[in-house]
Amino acid sequence: MSSRRRWWRPSALSVRSKVVLSVLVMSALGMAVAWVVTDAIQTRAVLDRIDSELEQEVQEFRVLAERGIDPDTGEAFTSVEQLLRIAIERNVPGADEMLVTFVEGEAELYSPSWAGAVLEDAELQELVDRVGPRTQRVLEDWIETDVGQMHVIVVPVHVEGSAEYGAYVVGVGTDRALAAQRELRQTFVLVSLGTLVLVGAVAWWVVGRLLHPLELLSATAQQVGGDDLTRRAPVHGEDDVATLGRAFNTMLDRLAAAFEAQRQFLDDAGHELRTPLTVLRGHLELLEPDDPADVAETRALLLDETRRMSRIVEDLVLLAKSERPDFVVPGEVDLGPLTDDVLDKARALGDRTWLVDARAEGQVPGDEQRLTQAVLQLADNAVKFSRPGTRIAVGSAVVGSTARLWVRDEGPGVAPADRERIFERFVRVGEPDVRGSGLGLAIVAAVATGHGGTVAAGPGVAAHDGAAEHGLQVTLAWPVDGATDGGTDERADG
Repeated sequence: MSSRRRWWRPSALSVRSKVVLSVLVMSALGMAVAWVVTDAIQTRAVLDRIDSELEQEVQEFRVLAERGIDPDTGEAFTSVEQLLRIAIERNVPGADEMLVTFVEGEAELYSPSWAGAVLEDAELQELVDRVGPRTQRVLEDWIETDVGQMHVIVVPVHVEGSAEYGAYVVGVGTDRALAAQRELRQTFVLVSLGTLVLVGAVAWWVVGRLLHPLELLSATAQQVGGDDLTRRAPVHGEDDVATLGRAFNTMLDRLAAAFEAQRQFLDDAGHELRTPLTVLRGHLELLEPDDPADVAETRALLLDETRRMSRIVEDLVLLAKSERPDFVVPGEVDLGPLTDDVLDKARALGDRTWLVDARAEGQVPGDEQRLTQAVLQLADNAVKFSRPGTRIAVGSAVVGSTARLWVRDEGPGVAPADRERIFERFVRVGEPDVRGSGLGLAIVAAVATGHGGTVAAGPGVAAHDGAAEHGLQVTLAWPVDGATDGGTDERADG
C-alpha cells in the first residue's frame, strides 16, 4: 500500500512522465474550455432560432387573423374553427415544430403527427384552459412532454360576430432541436480521447528525443571519476540542451584543469623542495653544537635555504593561481606611464645601464599589476644573466591590434633550440652558477596567457657586419581592440 502511494507522488515520476502528463492535462483543459465555450455558443444559437421561429409563426397567424379574410374564398371568417383550420392548413411546421388548435377548450387539429403526444400533457392542457372568452393575453411557457421539453406559445383566438373562443398553439421541441448538439458532444468526447492518446504518444516520443542528450549527460556524469576526467558528453545542435551539454563539458574542463594544476603543484613542490630540505637535514645532522663557527656557518646556510624555499613556494602558489579565472583582472593600462614606472623600479635590481627602447602612448586593456609583475620578472632575469654596467632596455609599443612590452639585455643569450623551453617550469639554461627556481619565465608566460597573448624570446642584439647575435629579448604581446601604433623610438640612459 505504501509503495503504491509513493508511486503516485509527483516526485516519484520521471521527467519524461511529468512532461507528458503536463502536456496531456493542458491539452485536455484546453479542449474542455474550447468545447464549453463552443457548446454554449451553439446552444444559445439553437435557442435563439427557436425563439425566432415561434415569433414568426405567431406573427403570421396574427396577420391572417387581423385580415379576417379567407384567402381561398375571399370572404370573411365566420367562425373560430374556420380561422384555425385555414391557419393550420396553410402552415407547414418544421421538423421540431408543432401546431395545435383548440376550440372551446377542446383540441381540434394538430400537425405533425407527433404533436398528438403533447395533447395528452397536463401542463399544456392547463395552459390552454387559461384561455377563456375574454382572454386577450398571449401565454408563453416551457413544458415537459413525452417528446421532451417544449417551448410553447398560446395565442387566444376570437372572430367578430362569433361567440366561440379558441387558441392557436405553436410549440418547438427544444430537446429535439438540441439532439444534434448532443450527438456532437458525444462525437467530440470520442475525438478528444483519440486526440489525447495521439498527443500523449507523440509527446512521449518527442520528449524522449529531447531528453536523450540529458540521459547521455547523466551517463557521462556517472562515468566521470576522480581519476578519469577525460570523458565528455556528446553535444549536437544549438538548443538549450546543447547549451547545457557544452556548459557541462566546460565544467569538466575546469575540473580537469584544477586537478591538473593541483597535481602539477604537488609535483613541482615535491620536486623543488626536496633538495633544500635534504640540504637542511644534512647540515643539521652534521652540525657541531659546541663549535660556534660551525653553528654560525650552518645558521647562515639554513637561512639562505629557507629564503629560497619561501621564494619557491610563493612562485608555485602564484603559478597555481594563474589557472584561476580571476588571475587577471581586466582594466585600462596606460603603457607610457607603465613603462616609466617599471624602469624606475627595475633600477634597484642591479648596477646596469637602464634604457627605454620605445615608449607607447595611449591606454589599452590589461591588468596593470600583473603586467608590472611580469616585466619586473624579466628585468630580474636580465640582471642575473648580464654583467654590471651592461645595458638593459625596457620598451612598449602598440602595433595594429597588438600591445607589446619587452625587456632586452646584453648577456650571453639563449640558444635558438632553447628559446621555447625557457618558459617551462624548472627549466634552466645558460650559466650554471646563476641561482634561481626556474619559475620566473613560467610566471611571465602565465601572465601572457591570462591576457590572451603570448611570450617569445629572441636575440637582444641582432647579428650585423659579421658579428654574432647575443643577449636576450623577451617580448610579451597581447591583443587589444581599436589600438593604433603608439610606439616611439625613445632610447635614453637610465
